[in-house]
Amino acid sequence: MPAHTHTRREFIKAAAQGMAGALALKALRGRDPGPADAERPNVLVVFSDQHRAASMPGRPFTDVIAPNMERLAREGVTFSQCVSCYPLCSPYRAMLLSGRWPYETGVVDNDMLLRDDGTSIGHTFSRAGYATAYIGKWHLRGAAEGPRVEAYGYHGWDYSCVWHDTNAHFNASWYYGPGARVEKPKGYNAALMTDLAIDFITANASRPWCLFLSLNPPHPSFTDAPAEQKALYDAAALKFRPNVPPFARRTAKLRADLRGYNAHITAVDAELGRLLRCLDALGLAQKTLVVYTSDHGEMMGSQGRMGKRVPFEESCRVPFIARWPGVLPAGLLRDTLLTPVDIYPSLCGLAGLPVPAICRGRNLAPAFQGQKIDEPESTILMHIDKANITADEDHPAPVFRGVRTTRYTYAEHSGGPWLLFDNADDPYQEHNLVASPAHADLRSDLRGLLGQWLYRVGDRFELST
Repeated sequence: MPAHTHTRREFIKAAAQGMAGALALKALRGRDPGPADAERPNVLVVFSDQHRAASMPGRPFTDVIAPNMERLAREGVTFSQCVSCYPLCSPYRAMLLSGRWPYETGVVDNDMLLRDDGTSIGHTFSRAGYATAYIGKWHLRGAAEGPRVEAYGYHGWDYSCVWHDTNAHFNASWYYGPGARVEKPKGYNAALMTDLAIDFITANASRPWCLFLSLNPPHPSFTDAPAEQKALYDAAALKFRPNVPPFARRTAKLRADLRGYNAHITAVDAELGRLLRCLDALGLAQKTLVVYTSDHGEMMGSQGRMGKRVPFEESCRVPFIARWPGVLPAGLLRDTLLTPVDIYPSLCGLAGLPVPAICRGRNLAPAFQGQKIDEPESTILMHIDKANITADEDHPAPVFRGVRTTRYTYAEHSGGPWLLFDNADDPYQEHNLVASPAHADLRSDLRGLLGQWLYRVGDRFELST
């Protein structure tokens, strides 16, 4: 019998024991078990790393094949204006789990500590009687445990399995298994993480559960995608967005990277399909809220850049699809602005749980359900620090602050006004209007809106005079 089979069985046993202990502790503390189990949806949040909205199937200038994402979109609600307001791994995760802004969490760059103050989304669902789990990439330091988050109850997770060294996608990632034993299973890490997620769902099929599954692909390395998915793409025939310079399109490296990027997305889609089939097989599809999204995007040659940490659409705009059959409208497309801090309160709203007072975002559950709402006007964009990035201050991504409305993107860096795009008339952001006299009033209005946001989020960034 393969070694990983023993590991998975031990996972189920350890998870069940850990959750039993956590539930007993909650009973001793007299926490409200929440509404009846039959009234509450299971919650499955799957988020990949570095998947931009522009690389969703069916979007212009992309070859991406992702039938399960297409299925989710047909059966659920798509938010076309989901914005990663700090397009970077750790700050996103801190906002997602805490519902608060970077200066409040203290996570203003990668690899920083997110303190467990008892208010994370894991705590909220656990206290409501849910079995809770976090599986996959963490990318947040964890108090005295360093990067480990395996202790039951940490950040409210009854069970957590945090993976390390996830950027090499085959045969390199590892995690702490039962008894703090280091497990380094062979295979594609997104598939191995999904194995554990399916085990958790299966073990908790008879009770409400909340699972966050954090997959690393399509984060680089781009070229180590599974061979089966790479074979679907011809590097010589790939489509590029119009804002990729002609000289970049001709390079073998960019074509190899884009081929691998697309293939990783297709591979992530295959894992999403496995999860949907698991829900179908267990009879849980009708009572499970499924979300697919990503922490930030990837430039992939657009504007002559790679990576993230910039306010361009390829970096900031990410997929967001939510499906709950019979509750959320099928096939609905919304242009409501949705940000990482809105996800926590919105999941609470959809599950019928009170939204904690610490949440800074909005409960947009009515928008998920197709209702008319007072639409958010804008959101802040930010890149606060780059101390933990290769080349730190010499890295080409500037520290900036900006504001994003449903139509416009405006940003400033240390030198003053930097970018102004009309995303409706110029969807590929090829015409910077920041110095245009005809747009002076618009620039002034957006600067004023940015100033309001800086005050609102407690940001010390100073706008130039």
